[in-house]
Amino acid sequence: MQAIETAIQNNMYLAWLTLIISFGVLAKCADIFVDASVGLAKKFRIPRLVIGIVLVSLATTAPELGVSLTAALDGKPEMALGNAIGSVICDDGLALALAGVFSAAPIAVMPAVLKTSGIFLVFIEILAFLFVAWDYSLQRHEGTVLVALFISYMYLLFRLHKKGRLKDDLVIDNCPPAASMHLPKLILLFVISLAGIAFASEYIVTSATTIALSFRIPESVLSLTLVALGTSIPEVATCITAARKNEGAVAVGNIIGADIMNICWVAGASSLANDLTVGKKEIYFMFPSMFVIVGTMLILLRIGYSLTRTKGIILFGLYCIYIASFFLLFPPC
Repeated sequence: MQAIETAIQNNMYLAWLTLIISFGVLAKCADIFVDASVGLAKKFRIPRLVIGIVLVSLATTAPELGVSLTAALDGKPEMALGNAIGSVICDDGLALALAGVFSAAPIAVMPAVLKTSGIFLVFIEILAFLFVAWDYSLQRHEGTVLVALFISYMYLLFRLHKKGRLKDDLVIDNCPPAASMHLPKLILLFVISLAGIAFASEYIVTSATTIALSFRIPESVLSLTLVALGTSIPEVATCITAARKNEGAVAVGNIIGADIMNICWVAGASSLANDLTVGKKEIYFMFPSMFVIVGTMLILLRIGYSLTRTKGIILFGLYCIYIASFFLLFPPC
């Protein structure tokens, strides 16, 4: 493995090829991981709320966690944080936007989800920004706070579910084929797909670092766009598929849950491995971009508690502006 990584670091074309192949492996393993996770949840009779909002969101953010945690352990903190924040932007500006565009009818949004998860999302966004802006890093004790808040959020959702306040909430009615498999096979798929995610993540970090160095682009900035897009493939695929199957509400719940997990779980857990230090210019690019796109998303969903094609186009337009701003502020050398 060391010899392969050395070859990637010394060859730009091999780095690009490795990045593309790794994204493909990551997407396939993440897809299997999602199915296996939902199948295991059904086997163990985990509440549908946990499956619909929590478990699938946790599964689809597995690539982000894999890449960010690997980057943090490899001493690349900028890439770790940039991938987490960039994935939030990509989820809302691209994945959710495409769900609105491809949906045959407006997607209904449950008020309970927006009021609980939406408010919590805004809170942790601001908190994460204050943590990072204070000393240009997300330190271990700050990451611990984010992870603790994530666990508290999971507990709150479960309590609301038990009290019946989320009885009309987002659920998954169509079980994946994996749900009918025998338990040993499900566990095997779960373990193999998780190993595949870790394996692909290692090569994504290596190849992305090589590309960033060749163009003299900060690793955090590259991770905000290219790496974040690659690790968000499961969310993009899930949103488009759900919209085309007239199950767009699942996509909305998945994205809001994924946003929370990217900040609390992906960034928080990665900072436990290593303090995530980021440059001032990158901080004041990534966080305002996230505030604008996520804030617009929540406002649009609040209007009529629905996601329409027009709203999807607006979100996609903001994402295009974000990408254009990236190239203006951080032009490749």
